[in-house]
Amino acid sequence: MREAPSSARREPERDAATEWAIRISVALVFFLTGIDKFLPGSSTYWIHVFRLIGLGQWFRYFTGVVEAIGGLLFLIPAATKSGAAILGMTMVGAMIVQAAVLKHPLDSIFPAMYLAGVVMAFLKLRPI
Repeated sequence: MREAPSSARREPERDAATEWAIRISVALVFFLTGIDKFLPGSSTYWIHVFRLIGLGQWFRYFTGVVEAIGGLLFLIPAATKSGAAILGMTMVGAMIVQAAVLKHPLDSIFPAMYLAGVVMAFLKLRPI
C-alpha cells in the first residue's frame, strides 16, 4: 500500500451544523431587519430615516424587501452567492447613504459591520 505524501493537502472537514448555524444567523438578522421596516412600532424610526434620505417611503419598503429576500436567499445553499451579493450591495449602499446623504460618516460603521459579517459568513460557506 502506498501512503499519501506528507506534503499532500488534506481537505478540511466541513461541519454541517456550523454551516447551517451561519446560514440561519445571517438569514435571521437580515430578514428581521428587513421586516422591521414594515412593523408599526419600529417603523417610526425608519420613516424618519428614509424621510431624511429623500427618496420617499417607497424606498423604505423596497429596502426592507431587498434585505428580507437577501437573507432568505443566503439561507438556501444553491442561492447563497446571490444572497450574499444582494446583502453586500445593500450594505455598501447603506454606508454611502450614511456618509454622503445623511452626513453621518461614523454611522457607516454599522452597515460596515453587517457587511463584514456577510463576507465572513460567505467565505466560511464557500466550497473549498
